[in-house]
Amino acid sequence: MRYINNRAHFTIAEIQREFKISRATAIRDINEIQAMGFPLTTELGRGGGYHVLQNHYLPAARFTPDELKAIFISFIASKNSQLPYLHNRRSITEKLIGIASQTQQDELIELNHILLFENTNPANPNLLELDDSAPPELNQLISLAVRDKHLRVTYEHSIGWPQLMDVYLLHIFNSNAQWLVEVYDFDADEFRYLPVVMLRDSAISEQAMKLTEQEILNKKRLRARESNLVVKLDATGIQRFKRMHPPGISLSFTGMFQSSGIFNVQLDVTDAEELAYYADWLLFLGKGVVYDRIPDELRMILRERFTHFI
Repeated sequence: MRYINNRAHFTIAEIQREFKISRATAIRDINEIQAMGFPLTTELGRGGGYHVLQNHYLPAARFTPDELKAIFISFIASKNSQLPYLHNRRSITEKLIGIASQTQQDELIELNHILLFENTNPANPNLLELDDSAPPELNQLISLAVRDKHLRVTYEHSIGWPQLMDVYLLHIFNSNAQWLVEVYDFDADEFRYLPVVMLRDSAISEQAMKLTEQEILNKKRLRARESNLVVKLDATGIQRFKRMHPPGISLSFTGMFQSSGIFNVQLDVTDAEELAYYADWLLFLGKGVVYDRIPDELRMILRERFTHFI
């Protein structure tokens, strides 16, 4: 019913493809929906189908007390997750409170006092306050990326030094409480991870793409195979990896029940700060770490760390 309600016109074939059902089942289901009073008209012949009468909507959604708690708890859990569309979450929360009875409202307030999630401030009892806020540019990036991934962004790594970049957006993700965007920089011919908080004035690029999407993905896979750091992790290492890891690293599981995994990174061996960071982080992963490949420069720093500990 929601699928139909969101369309002015649809055909039996579209219903079959969408829900992976037979023609007979699709017709039976549509007949049942019409029998319930849903406003549909039929058009016979080639190119025909069903039309949804305008200005008709589904009945208002109604929640059981447990469903209302489940939705509300999900909002509590996301209070400090820096999710996008903050103002929408606030208005939805207010609507949830508005449809709840007085008894249900009291229960929701009590839930807000009792439940604690990671990074939640127990000293803040305000029921409707969602005090986390994603970077202002995040909503704009999401809106643009669903239309076109070839973007023009302004990257301000240092205040007062903006850099205009022509990029292809690969992913937007949150890592260690920071929103990052993975892009391919056409001008520099490199893959970069840019903090969203340092981006502004994002727009769809008016330039012609120098590479196709498939060529960009192939380039990324090739560079991954050329990584100079390849690390295997045991179960302890995997848990610690999930708790903290540098942005852009993806872990592939190799054992049953996620008991072992492997990741690879291309390190810049001339960047002393990056090497020092990775040395400290690799030690944090625990003694179950096995190095399939490691640059000599990083190996030397690890030896220095071990010598210092001893």
